[in-house]
Amino acid sequence: MENLITLVNKIQRACTALGDHGEASALPTLWDSLPAIAVVGGQSSGKSSVLESIVGKDFLPRGSGIVTRRPLVLQLHKIDEGSREYAEFLHLPRKRFTDFAAVRKEIQDETDRETGRTKQISSVPIHLSIYSPNVVNLTLIDLPGLTKVAVEGQPDSIVQDIENMVRSYIEKPNCIILAISPANQDLATSDAIKISREVDPTGERTLGVLTKIDLMDKGTDAVDILEGKSYRLKFPWVGVVNRSQADINKNVDMIAARRREREYFASTPEYKHLAHRMGSEHLAKMLSKHLETVIKSRIPGIQSLINKTILELETELSRLGKPIAADAGGKLYMIMEICRLFDQIYKEHLDGVRPGGDKIYYVFDNQLPAALKRLQFDKQLSMENIRKLITEADGYQPHLIAPEQGYRRLIESSVISIRGPAEASVDAVHALLKELVHKAISETHELKQYPALRVEVGNAAIESLDRMRELSKKATLQLVDMECSYLTVDFFRKLPQDVEKGGNPTHSIFDRYNDAYLRRIGTTVLSYVNMVCASLRNSIPKSIVYCQVREAKKSLLDHFFTELGKMDPKRLSSLLNEDPAIMERRTALAKRLELYRSAQVEVDAVAWSK
Repeated sequence: MENLITLVNKIQRACTALGDHGEASALPTLWDSLPAIAVVGGQSSGKSSVLESIVGKDFLPRGSGIVTRRPLVLQLHKIDEGSREYAEFLHLPRKRFTDFAAVRKEIQDETDRETGRTKQISSVPIHLSIYSPNVVNLTLIDLPGLTKVAVEGQPDSIVQDIENMVRSYIEKPNCIILAISPANQDLATSDAIKISREVDPTGERTLGVLTKIDLMDKGTDAVDILEGKSYRLKFPWVGVVNRSQADINKNVDMIAARRREREYFASTPEYKHLAHRMGSEHLAKMLSKHLETVIKSRIPGIQSLINKTILELETELSRLGKPIAADAGGKLYMIMEICRLFDQIYKEHLDGVRPGGDKIYYVFDNQLPAALKRLQFDKQLSMENIRKLITEADGYQPHLIAPEQGYRRLIESSVISIRGPAEASVDAVHALLKELVHKAISETHELKQYPALRVEVGNAAIESLDRMRELSKKATLQLVDMECSYLTVDFFRKLPQDVEKGGNPTHSIFDRYNDAYLRRIGTTVLSYVNMVCASLRNSIPKSIVYCQVREAKKSLLDHFFTELGKMDPKRLSSLLNEDPAIMERRTALAKRLELYRSAQVEVDAVAWSK
């Protein structure tokens, strides 16, 4: 089985390479869910010496003031005995460093590249992997040393800035805090203990390391601290003896320094009973074992986060749509498929699967009847107008039985006014069909991906609706004109019957222009016009549905499809000019998804083998 820490290191490197880490983010990421050890301490507390002792190499920049000005994510990988040691930086892929003095210089140079040659700090981490047979599998994050005052060249906010950066790491529940405190200072003033106590008051995540034990005043010792009597943590304190500055200046070998450290604890009476758990070698092994234990306990949570994130990434990738095809045929097919999706959504609106189509029924059931009722037939059939039209229709010879031409003119002048409501109904349905086009476009996620295609599809759909409106208007108005052009025979047949029932044909011809006679004509005409209105109230919606709604469902984009077939490859490509931000987002999501799927397989394999 692959070592758990090695697996986590690999996943962390992949996360970092994709920018999927949460140092400056409040959102949980896979990087955040993986346990890591953050090294915290005040300036000159011996942090750098502890790290170099664990690695067994001089590789960290040294000097006065703030030396560590960027977080350093240090991943240690144990390799086979006899293999050559080397280091790799994430920002310099495929470049191996075998000279650790060059590693130190690259850390300094990379820090300067981010912060400039100043004493400023940056939260952007440097990622360094060291491969050696003399290390244990381990991940450590070296953070800038906590300080109490700003030095020359630094802003006054530097003290708070460093503290905020340190907190951003150690506040995370998956972070193990390695608190470095010098033994030759009062533990009550330790910056590392103070800040770790604030974020981890129970000490569940804190491991204490006491440095500079050999530099304590004569007559004093650190036994109470190392035994957990002065300040108790859940895990035992570890004491280390770092190389002196003189040893560093003389380039004393790290192996020799470790030997001298073992001898110090073994030969010093106060620490003899603790020697088995003192020193940098023990610290490295203890950290590695602890980290592996924590990783094991976090596997269910890691699996849950991975599974949840994979689902979210797949959902978002699906929403962003597929990448663009390379060849003209593929692009044409892609455009046609997107258009069909839009067309299907549009039909669903009309059929009631989605909202909006019901407004068309409202036009037929409310607006059209109301408009017909508002028509002022009384004005057309006033006594004055009836007398005028009947008289004019007689010409030079008065009518004998029924004023047929007068009736026709009265009916035509009344029925023709129905054209207004009929035309208004056509326009109202047209406006609703256009509104549904905009809705369907906004609901077709694939069209959001391609702004040019979205515009073209919208324009093509509206143009089709405009053509349908003109045909519908022509057909619908023809229905009204038909009613004007032909009066039903039954209507005329009733007129003599009315005369026989109540009329007096022996009256003078001029009596036929009296008010009673004209009122009877008006009543008869109004009755006929109402009959026509009732008929058109049913036939106008049928005409509109047939010419507009049915055609919109059947052939909304037919003309556009014909034009697509004639387009050259360059024009097709222009329709699929995707928003660059969406392209970048899709690429980034695809890479993240690949990472999480790979991590899922590897973590699941570890979980099943437990």
